[in-house]
Amino acid sequence: MAKNHKNHKSVQNKSENAAYQNNAEKGARSEKREEEKHRDERIEETGQTTMGNVHLITIIGEVEGHDNLGSNTKTTKYEHILPQLAAIEDSGEIQGLLVLLNTMGGDVEAGLAIAEMIASLSKPTVSLVLGGSHSIGVPIATSTDYSYIVPTGTMVIHPVRMNGMVIGAPQTFDYFKQMQDRITGFVCSHCRVTRERMEEMMMTTGVLTKDMGTILVGGEAVREGLIDEVGGIREAVKKLHDLMEKGPQVRPISGAK
Repeated sequence: MAKNHKNHKSVQNKSENAAYQNNAEKGARSEKREEEKHRDERIEETGQTTMGNVHLITIIGEVEGHDNLGSNTKTTKYEHILPQLAAIEDSGEIQGLLVLLNTMGGDVEAGLAIAEMIASLSKPTVSLVLGGSHSIGVPIATSTDYSYIVPTGTMVIHPVRMNGMVIGAPQTFDYFKQMQDRITGFVCSHCRVTRERMEEMMMTTGVLTKDMGTILVGGEAVREGLIDEVGGIREAVKKLHDLMEKGPQVRPISGAK
């Protein structure tokens, strides 16, 4: 009788253990689904996600400045990017940043703010130009430790332009020149192109319809010294992990003596 009671208790314990394990597995699956859902929502809302110890940021559409753009325009909001970059620098888990670019450019000050933040990170950074990285997207693409462009990727370099009402005074053109010098100085301090060549490409005529500037496709951007290498996501991720193995690099702020 005692033996039967012991067997019954053993079966009961096994049943309870199985039920506990089953509930734990269900809980783990549910938690994983919630994490995936949260990750998908984050990608949809901000174009960002964390892959292990690497954080991914996408710069797409138009870089939005202080004014909201239309609801039908794809934008990258700098108020989403800047806090995340600060969090990456402070994080003990994130060890590297991968930046994917397919942007038409946008607000100069917002784009430069993003570029300066990326350039001042102590953690390894790699950028990859996909469809294009035009206008103010050029400083962002060059702000990382190492940069790639796919063979069909394009970069458009042109002078600073402004839409809307412009005051027709010499001070306005002086301000344009000052703004252009800020962009040129930043780009040339983060890549191999010289200031003279950068300004020459900006002022080229006959390349862009009804405009001035230069279009660089794939390997042309590498030959001009804007981008380090032609490659895709495989090369970019591998390079980032190689840089992460070497440890963080503290770089001087652009323009600092």
